[in-house]
Amino acid sequence: MKNKGAVVVLTIIITLLCVYYLSFTFVSRGIQEEARAYATDTTTGVVSDFKKQQYLDSIWNLPVYSLFGVEYTYKDIKDTELNLGLDLQGGMHVVLEVSPVDIIRGLSGNSEDEDFLEALRLAREKQKDSQASYVDLFYESYNELAPGKKLSPLFATAANRGRISASDDDDVVLDVLKQEVADAIDRSEIILRTRVDQFGTSQPNIQRLPGTGRIQIEIPGAENPERVRKLLQGVAKLEFWEVVESYNLEALQVINDKLAEEARNAPTDISDIESNINAPEEDLSSLLGGDTTSTADELAELVNPQQDSIDSAQEVIDSLQEVLGVTGRGVSPLISLATPPGSYVYDISDTSDIGRILRRDDIQSLLPRNIRYMWDAKSTESNGRFLLPLNFVRAGRGGGPLLEGDVITNARADFDQYGKPAVSMQMNASGSRKWAQITREASAKSPKGRVAVVLDDYVYSAPSVLGEIPNGNSQITGVFTQEEVKDLANILKAGSLPAPTRIVEEAIVGPTLGQVAQNQGIVSILSGLAIVVIFMIAYYSSGGLVANLALLFNIFFILGILANYNAALTLPGIAGIVLTIGMSIDANVLIFERIREEQRRGMKLRESIKQGYQKAFWTIFDSNLTTLIAALVLILLGQGPVKGFAVTLMIGIFCSFFSAVYITRVIVEWMVRKGDDAKVSFKTALSQGLLSDMNLNFIGNRKKAYIFSAIFIVVGVGSIFTQGGLNLGVDFKGGRSYVVAFGEPVVATNLKIDLTNSFQDNGTEVKNFGGNSVVKVTTAYLIDDESDVADGQVRNALISGIETSTGKTFVAEDANVNEGTFTIAGSGKVGATIADDIKNASMRSIAFALILIFAYIAIRFRKWQFGLGAIAALFHDVLFVLGAYGIAGLLGMSFEVDQVFIAAVLTIIGYSINDTVIVFDRIREYLGLQTSRDNVKIFNSAINSTLNRTVVTSATTLFVVLVLFLFGGEVLRGFSFALMIGVLVGTYSSMFVASPIVVDLAGKGVPDKDDGAIVNS
Repeated sequence: MKNKGAVVVLTIIITLLCVYYLSFTFVSRGIQEEARAYATDTTTGVVSDFKKQQYLDSIWNLPVYSLFGVEYTYKDIKDTELNLGLDLQGGMHVVLEVSPVDIIRGLSGNSEDEDFLEALRLAREKQKDSQASYVDLFYESYNELAPGKKLSPLFATAANRGRISASDDDDVVLDVLKQEVADAIDRSEIILRTRVDQFGTSQPNIQRLPGTGRIQIEIPGAENPERVRKLLQGVAKLEFWEVVESYNLEALQVINDKLAEEARNAPTDISDIESNINAPEEDLSSLLGGDTTSTADELAELVNPQQDSIDSAQEVIDSLQEVLGVTGRGVSPLISLATPPGSYVYDISDTSDIGRILRRDDIQSLLPRNIRYMWDAKSTESNGRFLLPLNFVRAGRGGGPLLEGDVITNARADFDQYGKPAVSMQMNASGSRKWAQITREASAKSPKGRVAVVLDDYVYSAPSVLGEIPNGNSQITGVFTQEEVKDLANILKAGSLPAPTRIVEEAIVGPTLGQVAQNQGIVSILSGLAIVVIFMIAYYSSGGLVANLALLFNIFFILGILANYNAALTLPGIAGIVLTIGMSIDANVLIFERIREEQRRGMKLRESIKQGYQKAFWTIFDSNLTTLIAALVLILLGQGPVKGFAVTLMIGIFCSFFSAVYITRVIVEWMVRKGDDAKVSFKTALSQGLLSDMNLNFIGNRKKAYIFSAIFIVVGVGSIFTQGGLNLGVDFKGGRSYVVAFGEPVVATNLKIDLTNSFQDNGTEVKNFGGNSVVKVTTAYLIDDESDVADGQVRNALISGIETSTGKTFVAEDANVNEGTFTIAGSGKVGATIADDIKNASMRSIAFALILIFAYIAIRFRKWQFGLGAIAALFHDVLFVLGAYGIAGLLGMSFEVDQVFIAAVLTIIGYSINDTVIVFDRIREYLGLQTSRDNVKIFNSAINSTLNRTVVTSATTLFVVLVLFLFGGEVLRGFSFALMIGVLVGTYSSMFVASPIVVDLAGKGVPDKDDGAIVNS
């Protein structure tokens, strides 16, 4: 083998990198367990979330792990660990859409034109069934209502002066509208990022969904969904406040003196501590600024949670002083924690402590009534620390800001007189008058006064005012990057163009449901791995040991790469790993079967190994590439769980190819280094002679196969229509779904009758979900109303309906469920518009995958007959799976057709084409040998020669998918069922559909002599 050294070096490098990145995950899990142990009451066993978070906060910026001489803080650990998806740990997933209606109405100056208002309404209706942008749909509707009527009179307002005039064509107006909608999405993303950080959960994720104008947010551990909804959907509040310099605020020195006095009065000896052990709770609370304890042991834990016990009273005192930020001289935390002291700039991990101090009633009473404090919106990094300035502002008349943002008519990124990035903004007449007075007073101060630009109570900029600005046209200069001025300009538009967001998709996973999913995922992986390991050893002897070692490398590499990219491991991602376990064996099966073939021909061991790897290489390459095409399509067009599955699958394809083709060859060649007499075997008593020298007439029986397939598909697809169509999931048809957990078994059919009445017979479905004590309720009740009010109505109807039907009482917490109660363990909502988008994207992904695969097969095998045969087999497989879904429905097994089903279909396409390519590759090889001009004989010989590999690979994959079906949980039940059918039918179609169709198409093209001959049978 050439480049053996390079393979070894690359394997070592990848392994070390995976160890490096995965080590952070193990360290993080260990710290989480320590925090849980610290927060667990030894008497009751109850875990305090507050104490757990306090423990983690205390070590956020402290070194907790050292590797190769480099120290890492807990923050570094969290930034690098392998994350768990919401379905495995609980939390809230939200997709928000910026309301273009409000933006367009705002640009028109809130026009009351009847055609204009009706066009906005019609566009909203059309959007439910269209992929076009809202602006285009609005224009289309406006033209229908008022043919020939121009848009410019509606939008040529004073606020739009310089951008839209009354004489402008519609194209100019549309460009402005589209740009403003795009800017609103950018602005909303900035605002939402700031708001999401307020939830205090670890690693919230926010990202734009490309090409949709939507924003996806995932908040792990979100405990108050109602608070999340209100905060995410609120209209941004832009304000201007007068900045008060801290050195001019005498009250701050008074506060510092008070806190220093508290520190000086802290216990100083054993007697003081003993006297405080039984002190009233409020005394100790005032000492700690709000944190309360009642015993000396609890005090010791609070001030130093990393220490299991406190050995002396003096250590308690020292730790307490450290928490308060004091020394023996009594320096207050406002001073001692600042960087540098006196600057009121703090490490971001200390801001919650500072905020708690400033919110104390006794501290608030020391500040002037018109003074408020606000944090900067963004932190800055300095020497590895993230610092956040604390600002003090003075309220104007009435206790509010100097000016509100609705006076701004426009803001844009610009350049100052020196060519440096700046922001220009314009105000309306009323705002200009107030702004002139504000800037006149601020610029008259010495030094110049500053005005803070505040959005949602966070300071985004606080520039100095250099002079009076009489006309409302201002420019904000400073040390800005081009990106920063763009963001600031966008923020300033929040006042003039409010862009409320609405939730169009939502999923809530309770912590109990997440833990169940974790357990099911682990069982699936371990069970699938165990089955494959045992089978490979039993079938391929020492070759099986090598394949198993490569499989372990494969899984290890997948997890390491996911950790490297800080990706989240989801339940569909685990399904991808489980599937990879089955499919990654395929390459080794191909290689080992080739080696056994060469040995049956009398070739020596070492030469047969060489030939086996060489002849199998391009077959493995082709089969992996076609599966990769399906995975890429899922990544590009899929959303949510589908994308997570596809990312894991794609990584698995690369890892399995490298480990199965290169790592195994290095190991095998090392095992036979002593020559052909090495005790290395690729067969056992079980596998010797099994399925070899078969002579089945696949081509001759193709018409029987055609008839069988046609009957199954017609019956199966026909049964779907008799049942009222496919059982579409919420993400395809829209609606709301709830996972309801009971303390004892319930009958789903009885519950459905009562809930149908409660939901006014709006397509309500109730079925057991992974057990008799859990049901999933899906309803289209109020599907067209995506408001929070409608969400509450549906939820209340659900609760009252279940209480009426069962007599049980609703409880909010999973942990409180008993025989007489129930809870909502998880929920989901998909609006009609996004459901239509998801459904169309899914159809496009299947069509796109089929086109790409057809093109590749036709080019790779140089004949369109092969490409068409492969695509016909894939259509056959998809219809067969749909038919199986229909027949399963008749038998009482109803599976939803949703995004995860589409992922299964594309996986089946990849798996089936994998089988087909391997057969086609052997056919091409036999045609090249020109041993016969009888195509029936050639094709049959090729299929029979690959039969051993086909059956073995299908069996191992089927075993793994069966494990997924049995142990993967209800979420993946339909997915794994589709895969089980797909594996069987994919194997069947590669032998009885794809190859026979190529023979039947032979009369429409005869290959060149070099490629062999195809004749009619």
